[in-house]
Amino acid sequence: METNDLYPVRHLSEDECWELLISSSFGRLAMSISGEPDIYPVNFIASDRRLVFRTAEGTKLLELTVNDKVAFETDGIGRDEAWSVVVRGKARVLDTQHEIEAADQLPLRPLIPTLKYIYVEITPQVITGRRFQLGPEPDRY
Repeated sequence: METNDLYPVRHLSEDECWELLISSSFGRLAMSISGEPDIYPVNFIASDRRLVFRTAEGTKLLELTVNDKVAFETDGIGRDEAWSVVVRGKARVLDTQHEIEAADQLPLRPLIPTLKYIYVEITPQVITGRRFQLGPEPDRY
């Protein structure tokens, strides 16, 4: 179903979600420890049906090692439409030499001038997405 005035929200297929993930480079990583939620902005790359980002020692990495279940969201907004993709999956630090060397070849660089040499991979278990037609609020009555 296409978005239009009657149906301004359209659910995306998994392939459509992957197309948007591949075209994006910035999102939000959500996780929880002991019932306390956290969310972090990260730049990422979608490659081989997984998401990869770089990080350094700190709270984010610690939380990932305690609870590997994460959610990741990326979105885009234009003049007439917007979209959002949410990934639920498991995160893990890439730790073999082969994995690290392969990740080093990805076009993934920090957005800010910091040293981030730890690669984290998110393997999706569920991917959902929606596309929204933007416009004025409809009449109430």
